[in-house]
Amino acid sequence: MPILLDTPRSGTKAELRGDNCLTIGLVNNMPDAALDATERQFIELVRAASPDLIVRFELFSVPEVPRSEQARLALAARYRDVSELRDKHLDGLIVTGNEPRAPSLRDEPYWPSLTKLMDWAVRNTGSTIWSCLAAHAAVLHADGVERQARQEKLFGVFHCDVVRAHTLTEGIPSLISVPHSRHNDLSAAALIANGYRILTQSAATGVDMFVAPDRGASLFLFFQGHPEYDADSLAREFRRDLGRFLRGERDNFPPLPQGYFDKETSTLIEEFCTRAQNERSEKLIRQFPMKAIESGLRSTWQASAIGVYRNWLTYLQDRKAKRRVPIWSGRRIKHRNAARVQAGVAGLVDKPVALP
Repeated sequence: MPILLDTPRSGTKAELRGDNCLTIGLVNNMPDAALDATERQFIELVRAASPDLIVRFELFSVPEVPRSEQARLALAARYRDVSELRDKHLDGLIVTGNEPRAPSLRDEPYWPSLTKLMDWAVRNTGSTIWSCLAAHAAVLHADGVERQARQEKLFGVFHCDVVRAHTLTEGIPSLISVPHSRHNDLSAAALIANGYRILTQSAATGVDMFVAPDRGASLFLFFQGHPEYDADSLAREFRRDLGRFLRGERDNFPPLPQGYFDKETSTLIEEFCTRAQNERSEKLIRQFPMKAIESGLRSTWQASAIGVYRNWLTYLQDRKAKRRVPIWSGRRIKHRNAARVQAGVAGLVDKPVALP
């Protein structure tokens, strides 16, 4: 089934009203250089996870996110201001992170708009995905759970265990691979104390994927990792950070992504890194062997990412069907999706998984 962007000809009225169509908002907060790639990554992941659905994407931006004038003009052509969500209801919402600029999230320029978005999403979405920094902001606003700065950046592809059976993890392996790229972390103890349910985690990453306490409204799903990443995303991020080092914009040499490069590629990268440390020059970044690196990269996390998103879309579809069941004289009228609703939404029960 197609992915429809929010345009005047994005599907017939019958298609958009049907139970087989979902409207999902994407609030893209990523910096200018990653804006288009992030949009494409989330849309392609949803496309891969929804072969039997019509998904209509609406794109939104937060005006306080620092951007160049060129980026603002590009956004204005395709994105709506996030304030336009106020009078809408969406089946689902995805909110991306951003590179942190302030020590405290409350000091970020977009914090007021982001908190208003969180309050709106509780009652006006079937479910919302909060990615990376957006996940940290959401739990801080909702329950005062503060992120903690890591001593070193968590960067690479890591194995995570599924530690709780849940509708959103149904059918995925008990051990999955997940890309992570972050300087901050959330305490598992603090999340659990506030009723959050951890779905995936590992000793290396700590908490990976988790859901908010059931408060009878939107299901909030949080990712500290980046299952939406392309196979080459971490390599491109390393090249970006290396370029900053070579230009003198950062003092320390960037870490290599862990568990990501194969042996041959690691040797190639290490040789270039040795040269970069000895010949610190801005021009050197042009010789970064990106094409040679790309041939050895594999998206080992793609299958599990598609599985989680497929479960999420099924949940949204069931929530939409439930909202469409009419009520008359205190009794529910029989609806062709009623049995599915009862099996899907009402059956959202999870329990801990016993790990070896």
